[in-house]
Amino acid sequence: MRVTRHSPDIECYGAYILDPESGKIDTYLSRVTLMATGGTGAIYATTTNPNIATGDGIAMVYRAKGIIKDMEFVQFHPTALFHAGETHPAYLITEAMRGYGGILRLPNGEEFMQKYDSRLSLAPRDIVARAIDNEMKIHGLDHVCLDVTHKDAEETKHHFPNIYAKCLSIGIDITKEYIPVAPCAHYMCGGIKVNLDAESSIHRLYAVGECSCTGLHGGNRLASNSLIEAVVYADAAAKHALKVVDTYDFNTRVPEWNDEGTMTNEEKVLISQDMKEVGQIMSTYVGIVRSNLRLRRALERLDILYSETEDLFKRVKADKAICELRNMINVGYLITRQALERKESRGLHFNIDYPKDPNLNNQEVW
Repeated sequence: MRVTRHSPDIECYGAYILDPESGKIDTYLSRVTLMATGGTGAIYATTTNPNIATGDGIAMVYRAKGIIKDMEFVQFHPTALFHAGETHPAYLITEAMRGYGGILRLPNGEEFMQKYDSRLSLAPRDIVARAIDNEMKIHGLDHVCLDVTHKDAEETKHHFPNIYAKCLSIGIDITKEYIPVAPCAHYMCGGIKVNLDAESSIHRLYAVGECSCTGLHGGNRLASNSLIEAVVYADAAAKHALKVVDTYDFNTRVPEWNDEGTMTNEEKVLISQDMKEVGQIMSTYVGIVRSNLRLRRALERLDILYSETEDLFKRVKADKAICELRNMINVGYLITRQALERKESRGLHFNIDYPKDPNLNNQEVW
């Protein structure tokens, strides 16, 4: 099983909460606590997620010795708009555009999906993302293109007015020109392992949404499952919590946060640079296509960042930046370690050392 070590008798009594305005960390006691902290996309260099998607809830539960599962299954959206400076979030070019008849091409106009799947540009997300990644590496490209210029211009504008306007704002008329696209991190299928009541392995602690691992996705995400994770499991958590909340007391023995002896963090430039380095490590070594060598290199580099960041965290007053960096490193480590533990290619996890992927009918490609 791809889980972290845990103790069966851990309980959650609330949370230490950082007030970003005052810089003070307050102690909030609770009978039950729910994590709804979202995904992990911001640990990659380019993502459809916002900057705040740094895996905070997953990292916190990991440090508390809760079970974290299936972190190797990171979904990469195949067609984010390639535009310098827009990386967190990158603008998403919907897959509906491929369903509409959009064709994936190299910048010179050459089609390439016929080399990878009989469904061509309509192949599933993970296959398309790997194909684009491979073509970019083969040809030394930073993007490929999506072509809808053969479609009726007015119909394209009608069906995709926002994409048309966005591309036009950067000088691209999609009715006449190719759309530059590249894959980027999109959705985390693993996370905090929960049961059918959305309760984690830590008693009195629930998790819902993208930070949770419900098992609904398996090794590959279906977009509609997110609704179940966010709404159905939230309902289950609320109903279960109502049944048990009166049996719990507040644990008033929880100490206040102690930052005595720490100093104001003046090393903002180091933290900013380390965040970029995490993104580079994850995108280079733990991206769409992986290998045991790449994954081991990622662990070695993350280990150095971990030691440096933990040392800094102990010496300075906690703020948003240092907390997020710490969480990003923890989450990057979990993705990498659990990817190394899986000795196969399955779903969204593709390792060239184990190239037979059930989703590719055992075609040994890439």
